[in-house]
Amino acid sequence: MNMIEVPLHAVAHARAGDKGNRSNISVIPYLADAFALLVEQVTEERMLAVFAHKGATAVKRYVLPKLPAMNFVIDNALEGGVNSSLGLDGHGKALSFLVLGEIKVRVPVDCIPAGSPYREARANGER
Repeated sequence: MNMIEVPLHAVAHARAGDKGNRSNISVIPYLADAFALLVEQVTEERMLAVFAHKGATAVKRYVLPKLPAMNFVIDNALEGGVNSSLGLDGHGKALSFLVLGEIKVRVPVDCIPAGSPYREARANGER
């Protein structure tokens, strides 16, 4: 199987929320065929590494195969929480985009949605 490395946003989207000093981020593949590969690669350890600079202390992943999706609960990732943090929109969408851009995954081209620049570049022989 011919695999390529792409940013997570090429194969998935994310939703986020917050409660106190915890961030809650769901990762949902665009195509169900990518789900098993994402479960292998988007781990608690990798997610914790993304948030290490914010002081995150623990990550718990919940795998939801019937959706298919994964939900990550990240402790101490919000610099005290929405009411304590001086960060402007350091919660919600901003943290989803951080995850989607920072984590790279290896997938077959067929796991990238049609019309994606990552899939088109591969079809044209670009890397």
